[in-house]
Amino acid sequence: MAQTSIPSPVAGSLRKLGSDLRDARRRRRISTQVMAERSGISRTTLSKAEKGNPGVSIGTLATLLFILGLEERLSEVADARHDSVGLDLSDEFLPLRIRSTGRG
Repeated sequence: MAQTSIPSPVAGSLRKLGSDLRDARRRRRISTQVMAERSGISRTTLSKAEKGNPGVSIGTLATLLFILGLEERLSEVADARHDSVGLDLSDEFLPLRIRSTGRG
């Protein structure tokens, strides 16, 4: 199957994630065999994940993070509170003034 081209910064981020996963696994003294078994994947897929292969599913990456106890930050990846561009854009649509409705 042909691999879709991904932007260079994305490829770099995936390689860093893979390297970080590998380092975290090694610091915990977890073998590739045990890590693959715990995550329900093959050692080949684990190797691909640790190399930053873009074909590895996000579910697999999330599971690996979970096994390593690092999943808590995954939910913050696209959190609106950290989206400075989106927040700036939404601020552009705030009303300039608020009119009293005569109620309350």
